[in-house]
Amino acid sequence: MTLEKLILAAVTLSVSKVPVGANVFVCETKDEMDQVAADLEAILDGIAHKLSNDVYIIVKH
Repeated sequence: MTLEKLILAAVTLSVSKVPVGANVFVCETKDEMDQVAADLEAILDGIAHKLSNDVYIIVKH
């Protein structure tokens, strides 16, 4: 099975900005958030998109 066009995870500083049911990684600092998003992008073979200053989503196109 190949996954396409799917949100794999969200990385955030504020859990209230991410919908329930998503795979959420909550970080304490912006630097940590940037690093976690980059790591997940590589691990999940996805693309990180910055939605705001405190939310990234990792998607599979």
